[in-house]
Amino acid sequence: MVGLHALRCMGDCSCQQVKAEHQAPAGKLHPLSIPEWKWEKITMDFVIGLPRTFRKHDAVWVIVDRLTKSAHFLPIYQNDSLDKLAELYISEIVRLHGIPTSIVSDRDPRIYFSFCGETCTMAPYEALYGRKCRSPICWDIEGLRQFEGPELVQETVDKIQTVKQCLKAAQDRQKSYVDKHRREMEYEVGEKVFLRVSPWRGILRFGKKGKLSPRYIGPYEILERVGPLAYRLALPVELSQIHDVFHVSMLRRYRSDPSHILREPEIEISEGLTYVEEPTEILDRSIKRLRNKEIPMVKVKWSHHSPREATWKLRKT
Repeated sequence: MVGLHALRCMGDCSCQQVKAEHQAPAGKLHPLSIPEWKWEKITMDFVIGLPRTFRKHDAVWVIVDRLTKSAHFLPIYQNDSLDKLAELYISEIVRLHGIPTSIVSDRDPRIYFSFCGETCTMAPYEALYGRKCRSPICWDIEGLRQFEGPELVQETVDKIQTVKQCLKAAQDRQKSYVDKHRREMEYEVGEKVFLRVSPWRGILRFGKKGKLSPRYIGPYEILERVGPLAYRLALPVELSQIHDVFHVSMLRRYRSDPSHILREPEIEISEGLTYVEEPTEILDRSIKRLRNKEIPMVKVKWSHHSPREATWKLRKT
């Protein structure tokens, strides 16, 4: 009986929106492909809200090579236009490294630097140029060095292969850790799902605040599958400012149950677009006691209204 009751409750739309998720997050980890060469694939992010510099810069544009983890930190203005950023990108990045084949916008680029040294066992400078960084301290030790053409090229290629192998091992290790606590989940095009609203809570208002606000909104129809872990939803007009592609972990399957669809009774409307409310049942009786008299009261259920909307009225003698 308890299992049947829980199944029926899950069929209720409002219950599905409020009910907390007690399962592992959906979506196994799919690492990005490892680049074949330096500065072929990059990632970028913006660090904003910084104190203004002498030249009034208040943000930093971080651009990182996904293979060697070498980076450029470009000072910018937070309100720079897209054309201005494009000019800066061409003059600072394309001029030195050429045009990349792909760009990934990461939320927090600091994670790339946190494990790079441990994974690759070399600094980004060494991975990028094939040589350790030579500071003035070690010039007397190195002495004059003869340029070695084929040997230098082969050494650089070997460095890149070492970096790729280390990155592959790190990705496999990370995937094995994450997938232990995740589950596979797939949806079909045309299926309806709920959308988790917690990331936008406080930015977009979906109703009540705090604990009374729903965890999910919808349901919305799936229009398209985008990659192995994302889906495009048919969002209403009031959510047009949100990107319509979401990760599978943000979705919950909508379970429809026709037995829980409450149909409103037909209401007879008069020519003046009004209708008459009539009492249909007395739900409770009570006596309101004042200082010198007692007033009999009845709780009345009205037509076209639920019992929770019943009101207290004077009992006619």
